[in-house]
Amino acid sequence: MPREFYSASEAAKALGISIDTLRRWDRQGRIKTERDHANRRTVSATEIERLRGDANGAHLSARNRFKGVVTDVKVDGLMAQVELVVSDPVRLVAIITHDAVDELGLRPGMATTAVVKSTSVMIQS
Repeated sequence: MPREFYSASEAAKALGISIDTLRRWDRQGRIKTERDHANRRTVSATEIERLRGDANGAHLSARNRFKGVVTDVKVDGLMAQVELVVSDPVRLVAIITHDAVDELGLRPGMATTAVVKSTSVMIQS
């Protein structure tokens, strides 16, 4: 059975942030925390999901997400090229593994999200 509340350190780890950032967000009102019987911060599972922006349980700390529609999938051996239209006329192309295409079930016309972190672009369905 999933837990309803997590300690501040567990919540920070799940969000991909430091405990100091979580405390700062709490002071700024960016995250809703509660206090336990020992006056320690706790964070609800729903608040963690809200901040992650991902109800599918993927553990990505990337903040830049572009929702779009897959327009083309080209598979060649172990690698695949996925093209999606983010907002006309913007087009984003990602090179990912063939296995990732199969696992995500990517196909033209499918709505998806491009997750951009550092120099990498990840595809999420």
